[in-house]
Amino acid sequence: MLKITLNKSVIGYNKRQRATVKALGLGKIGSSVVHADNDCVKGMITKVRHLLEVEELADPVEVKE
Repeated sequence: MLKITLNKSVIGYNKRQRATVKALGLGKIGSSVVHADNDCVKGMITKVRHLLEVEELADPVEVKE
């Protein structure tokens, strides 16, 4: 599992990078999401790595509803 946090604003970056950040589920600076560690997510992270902070979580996180 990967915890992804948006650290920089997407203002001034092109539409594709803004769309990638939005597709990851990030909106405001400081927002975080948890995604599975797969090739699709890693590719998205690679494209906007200059805007993000990525942490690898050891244990799977349970979502409470």
